[in-house]
Amino acid sequence: MDRFLSSLNEQRWDDHRYYHRSRVNQSLHFVSAISFLYCYLIVFRDPALAALIAWLVSMVTRQSGHFFFEPRGYDAINRATHEYKEEVKVGYNLHRKRILMAIWALSPLLLLVDPTLFGSLKAARSTGELVHNIGYIWFVVGAGGFLFRIAQLILTKDPMTAAVWAVKIFTDPFHDIALYYKAPLHLGQKPDAQQFHVEGDDEEEQEDSPTLAH
Repeated sequence: MDRFLSSLNEQRWDDHRYYHRSRVNQSLHFVSAISFLYCYLIVFRDPALAALIAWLVSMVTRQSGHFFFEPRGYDAINRATHEYKEEVKVGYNLHRKRILMAIWALSPLLLLVDPTLFGSLKAARSTGELVHNIGYIWFVVGAGGFLFRIAQLILTKDPMTAAVWAVKIFTDPFHDIALYYKAPLHLGQKPDAQQFHVEGDDEEEQEDSPTLAH
């Protein structure tokens, strides 16, 4: 258990210091986390609605922060290039995120092929029913993306890394709220180096074995 918790804290720390340096991105993650928690509350009652909110609010705000506001030049604070971060990231790096978001955006087109999605849904008779059916498709896309990455990590790394990443993803909304609730108050300010500093960084290289998640 100690090893698991240590790995979880490492993934969370690397995620914060490498990929959440922008104040805007931190603020967007705060908004995303709140909406994700609402999705948690309703997912068993209405998974389609939960998926609609998760993708249109939670994921759009979260990924916008990564795509448009995170700096991609050399990270002097952590002494790491953007390319290096992308290469060693445990979870979805920007390349994998682009593929996932493209699948999400294009997946509703399946209803043009078959409005019942090959018998798995009732054909929509109104706009509301159509949107609800899209929600079911997006629920499957989200769950599929989550399970697919877990399988990849098991095959390319090890089951422990996959399990830690899975727990991190599920608990990220709680962690992001605790970490970034003050971020909107600091919009426009440059990243504070102390926010990404741990004792010993001045003596040790930070790029020895980073593990990035999210």
